[in-house]
Amino acid sequence: MAQQGAQLDGAKFCCSICLDLLKDPVAIPCGHSYCMSCINNFWDGEDEKKTYSCPQCRQTFTPRPVLMKNTMLADLMAELKKTGLQAAATGLCYAGPEDVACDVCTGRKLKALKSCLVCLASYCEKHLQPHYESTKFKKHKLVDPSENIQEKICSRHDEVMKMFCRTDQQIICSLCSVEDHKGHDTVSAAAERTERQRELEVSQQNIQQRIQDREKGVKLLQQEVEAITCSADKAVEDSEKIFTELIRLLQKRSSDVKQQIRSQQETEVSRVKELQEKLQQEITELKRKDTELKQLLHTEDHNQFLHNYPSVSQLSEPTDSSSINIRPLRYFEDVTAAVSELRDKLQDILKEEWTNISLTEVDVLLPPPDPKTRDGFLKYACEITLDPNTAHEKVLLSEGNRKATSIQPQGYSRHPDRFTGDRQVLSRESLTGRCYWEVEWEREVRIAVSYKSIGRDGWSDFGSNDISWALRCDYSNCGFWSKCVKSPVSGPVSSRVGVYLDHRAGILSFYNVSETMTLLHRVQTTFTEPLYAGFFLGFFYGATAEIAKLK
Repeated sequence: MAQQGAQLDGAKFCCSICLDLLKDPVAIPCGHSYCMSCINNFWDGEDEKKTYSCPQCRQTFTPRPVLMKNTMLADLMAELKKTGLQAAATGLCYAGPEDVACDVCTGRKLKALKSCLVCLASYCEKHLQPHYESTKFKKHKLVDPSENIQEKICSRHDEVMKMFCRTDQQIICSLCSVEDHKGHDTVSAAAERTERQRELEVSQQNIQQRIQDREKGVKLLQQEVEAITCSADKAVEDSEKIFTELIRLLQKRSSDVKQQIRSQQETEVSRVKELQEKLQQEITELKRKDTELKQLLHTEDHNQFLHNYPSVSQLSEPTDSSSINIRPLRYFEDVTAAVSELRDKLQDILKEEWTNISLTEVDVLLPPPDPKTRDGFLKYACEITLDPNTAHEKVLLSEGNRKATSIQPQGYSRHPDRFTGDRQVLSRESLTGRCYWEVEWEREVRIAVSYKSIGRDGWSDFGSNDISWALRCDYSNCGFWSKCVKSPVSGPVSSRVGVYLDHRAGILSFYNVSETMTLLHRVQTTFTEPLYAGFFLGFFYGATAEIAKLK
């Protein structure tokens, strides 16, 4: 029986739900068998309908059938597993919804292993054997299984399309290449695929490099998040400590003021009570004297009167009542006024400093994108004028110190900021944050930005060092200069150039001014000092550069 079992079709012992060998097999009333867990789960989904069906024949049952393990089938399955049917059944590759099925298989179809471009059919391993064994099929072209194999055949010539027309960018057959595509640039599909594959491999390398760059960027951003969080936590902790110290200091000052008031209160009250006690004693003494006087005045015996008069008539030294100065009720109001004044000053300081705190910006890793239109740049327009104290003696300023012209020596007075080596000039205003300005030029100029510390003597022209950056503009030789190195620009420079600076992000960009703003050159660096706009004028008299009015 073991030999016979090994010859049985493994598919007959598979559950049609899980597509695996039966486990705890049960037979339902229609005769089909399933794994007990599979059919139970299937029927659990039909509980709402109260009608239960067979997944294969769709016969329905009411009520839900009671399932009992089919012991005979279970024993058979156990015996078959020993004979190797498990391995045989597992090796069967049935076609799923996304697979190409064998066109020859009947019933439950196996997965196709190859497709034949001559037969226009797909075959599983079993049905593919004739193509390997029979000489009749040796010229057939086998390819990876394809669902739409008909698309590989030329509809006009009924021939496999193995050529590619580069002129029309389409796959064709050999007959098409000598008819409709005669004279076109045609190659074999394999050759075209090889070339395109090389392009894709290059693209893949670029994609992989971009992935690495993006992963590096993600890592950097994560580090930035952690750094921001750490910095924020420390700032909160330090701020809480500082405010706690301020509160403790205010509480101590409040306690000192309270103690001072109470001490002064005790001193003043004690002094007043002492004086009050003296006055009270004097009143008692005076009342006693008054009683004695009344008695003496009513004495009828003249001798007795005269005898007692000396002792009764003597009075003690009275307290000077004029020393008791009752002021208006303003005992400690001055202290309250002083504390109130301190409160107002603290409020003003806190208001001013809080504005500074609220305006503090946090550095970000990624710079903001440059504007795309001129209107976008104009949002950052800044007013710039040229500093006469920096102008070389052969540079004349005009138009409200916005225009510089190369001219004969002007005999300017000496000044430590004046350029003496090159025909250069710097702006009066320093540039930080985001700034935008436009320059109109003629003949030969350099439109530059520079640190104020650039040398004034000798040949410290803009772009020849690491503290200045300059766009050279003339009618034939344009370029960007920095550290005495020239970089090409993306096109000819128009007579009006826009300059965009994002100091914090380290971005300096030059544009041909138009509605679309054509980028000429862009610098990404780190600026460590405020920048100043500047001009270098060529050696030809009449070269001009003017900061245009934007508002």
